[in-house]
Amino acid sequence: MAYACAMPNLTESESLALASQIASLQTEHRDLDAITEHLEATGFTDQLALRRLKKRKLQLKDDIEQLKMLLVPDIPA
Repeated sequence: MAYACAMPNLTESESLALASQIASLQTEHRDLDAITEHLEATGFTDQLALRRLKKRKLQLKDDIEQLKMLLVPDIPA
Protein backbone atom coordinates (compact mmCIF):
# COMPACT_ATOMS: atom_id res chain seq x y z
CA MET A 1 0.00 0.00 0.00
CA ALA A 2 1.51 3.33 -1.02
CA TYR A 3 0.81 6.55 0.84
CA ALA A 4 1.79 10.12 0.20
CA CYS A 5 4.56 11.42 2.41
CA ALA A 6 2.56 14.33 3.73
CA MET A 7 -1.09 15.20 3.48
CA PRO A 8 -2.33 18.73 3.91
CA ASN A 9 -4.79 19.32 6.74
CA LEU A 10 -7.25 16.46 6.84
CA THR A 11 -10.94 17.09 7.27
CA GLU A 12 -12.66 15.59 10.27
CA SER A 13 -14.32 12.93 8.10
CA GLU A 14 -10.97 12.02 6.51
CA SER A 15 -9.39 11.72 9.95
CA LEU A 16 -12.24 9.51 11.13
CA ALA A 17 -11.93 7.34 8.02
CA LEU A 18 -8.18 6.94 8.62
CA ALA A 19 -8.76 6.12 12.29
CA SER A 20 -11.32 3.51 11.27
CA GLN A 21 -8.93 1.99 8.75
CA ILE A 22 -6.17 1.91 11.38
CA ALA A 23 -8.48 0.16 13.84
CA SER A 24 -9.40 -2.42 11.21
CA LEU A 25 -5.75 -3.11 10.38
CA GLN A 26 -4.88 -3.34 14.09
CA THR A 27 -7.63 -5.93 14.56
CA GLU A 28 -6.30 -7.98 11.66
CA HIS A 29 -2.76 -7.68 13.08
CA ARG A 30 -3.91 -8.91 16.52
CA ASP A 31 -5.81 -11.79 14.92
CA LEU A 32 -2.74 -12.85 12.93
CA ASP A 33 -0.63 -12.58 16.07
CA ALA A 34 -2.98 -14.92 17.93
CA ILE A 35 -3.07 -17.34 14.99
CA THR A 36 0.72 -17.48 14.60
CA GLU A 37 1.22 -17.95 18.36
CA HIS A 38 -1.32 -20.76 18.39
CA LEU A 39 0.24 -22.47 15.37
CA GLU A 40 3.72 -22.26 16.87
CA ALA A 41 2.48 -23.58 20.21
CA THR A 42 0.76 -26.55 18.58
CA GLY A 43 3.79 -27.50 16.50
CA PHE A 44 2.43 -26.44 13.11
CA THR A 45 4.87 -27.87 10.56
CA ASP A 46 4.10 -25.82 7.43
CA GLN A 47 6.90 -23.28 7.85
CA LEU A 48 6.15 -21.59 4.52
CA ALA A 49 2.56 -20.85 5.57
CA LEU A 50 3.74 -19.60 8.96
CA ARG A 51 6.33 -17.36 7.32
CA ARG A 52 3.66 -15.90 5.02
CA LEU A 53 1.41 -15.13 8.00
CA LYS A 54 4.28 -13.41 9.78
CA LYS A 55 5.17 -11.44 6.65
CA ARG A 56 1.54 -10.28 6.34
CA LYS A 57 1.64 -9.28 10.01
CA LEU A 58 4.76 -7.16 9.40
CA GLN A 59 3.15 -5.54 6.36
CA LEU A 60 0.11 -4.66 8.44
CA LYS A 61 2.36 -3.09 11.07
CA ASP A 62 4.04 -0.96 8.41
CA ASP A 63 0.67 0.07 6.94
CA ILE A 64 -0.62 1.04 10.39
CA GLU A 65 2.44 3.21 11.05
CA GLN A 66 2.11 4.92 7.66
CA LEU A 67 -1.54 5.73 8.32
CA LYS A 68 -0.75 6.99 11.83
CA MET A 69 1.82 9.37 10.35
CA LEU A 70 -0.88 10.81 8.09
CA LEU A 71 -2.94 11.72 11.16
CA VAL A 72 -0.10 13.74 12.71
CA PRO A 73 0.05 17.25 11.22
CA ASP A 74 3.37 18.46 9.88
CA ILE A 75 5.24 20.84 12.16
CA PRO A 76 6.54 23.87 10.26
CA ALA A 77 10.30 24.32 10.45
